[in-house]
Amino acid sequence: MFSRKVSIALRVLIAVTALIVCGVIGVFLGYNYVISQNARFKNLEKRIETEELVINQSTPGAVMIVIRSGDTTGDIADKLKEAGLIKNTMTFSIMSKFNGFDGGYLAGTHFLTPDLTYDEMMYLLCQEPEVVRITFPEGLTYREIKQRLKEKGLAFNEAHLDECMNSPDLFVNYPFVSAISTNDDRDFILSGYLFPDTYDFDMNASEEEIISTFLRNMNNKLYDEFYERAEKLNMSMDEVITLASLIQKETTDRTDMLYISAVFHNRLKSEDPDMQFLGSDASINYLREQEGKSHVWAATSEDLAWDNPYNTYMYRGLPPGPICMPSLDAIQAALYPEPNCNYMYFCAKGDGRTAFAVTKEEHEANVEKYKDNWNDNAVIDDDPTIGDEG
Repeated sequence: MFSRKVSIALRVLIAVTALIVCGVIGVFLGYNYVISQNARFKNLEKRIETEELVINQSTPGAVMIVIRSGDTTGDIADKLKEAGLIKNTMTFSIMSKFNGFDGGYLAGTHFLTPDLTYDEMMYLLCQEPEVVRITFPEGLTYREIKQRLKEKGLAFNEAHLDECMNSPDLFVNYPFVSAISTNDDRDFILSGYLFPDTYDFDMNASEEEIISTFLRNMNNKLYDEFYERAEKLNMSMDEVITLASLIQKETTDRTDMLYISAVFHNRLKSEDPDMQFLGSDASINYLREQEGKSHVWAATSEDLAWDNPYNTYMYRGLPPGPICMPSLDAIQAALYPEPNCNYMYFCAKGDGRTAFAVTKEEHEANVEKYKDNWNDNAVIDDDPTIGDEG
């Protein structure tokens, strides 16, 4: 009986001793691992700075890994294994925790190669993802923006992007989106709100992320004072953006923008029903573009008869929505037209500037004076009164 108790005690002592030894060894190894980890990471950081460890889509053997928002370390490990980059997902997950990378992997597109160590893969997946930089000049239409996105290689579904442009409910966190007045005549509800600027897109950004990138910037550009000013003008922000899009397409000169804005405002406020037609060739060219036709300097008789709400010669007031993405200058011009201005007409001089007139007779004289300056491809109607009237 006594020997049995001694035997049990010895076994317990041996087990406890073994646990203590293992714990000491574990602490020692863990300490050394942490110490070596700092050195390893500094080395990796240096290699990235010197571009020795920079991997992109042009790197031989590069494999694209797309991390989506909400992906767990386990999800990422599965993607790496499916891509043939790692063999053991559990090892990757455990090492992620030891290295402190768990939860630190950045959503977006990354490129890795099979010869990388786990440390190198983990470190690279914590770096900023691969992006595509695209510049969008002011005045582009939504269709032109889509074309630029495609040319730069963004992998998006065009039909779904169109759906997003017509789904303002997806972006109600932006106040200007919630206030957009929609109707069946409007082309792409969010047209006008993809602010022209330079952007960095993830090459695999979702359609919602692409639109949100533009809208975030637009939200930053629409200052509180803009909303206050629009209210004083008795206009919604959507009407302001629509007016700004016409101004943008009429000129790129900042001074002329103010006077063109004044012409449009004067017409919108006129008690004469005939003067409430804005008569903007920018709206005609928008329609021509949809039909694959070339732009014209002056509307033709056929253009004037175009039965479409975007035809500002046939329909009074503003078109159903913006015809392009206006710049900040155009938006400010729409909000702050040239004061004390009684111009009611304008036409292009052909040199980038604009001629203005108070009466129709003055306008006709301007058209006659400057029409020879319009380019050789201009389509000009025989009626000299046809042209940008504002």
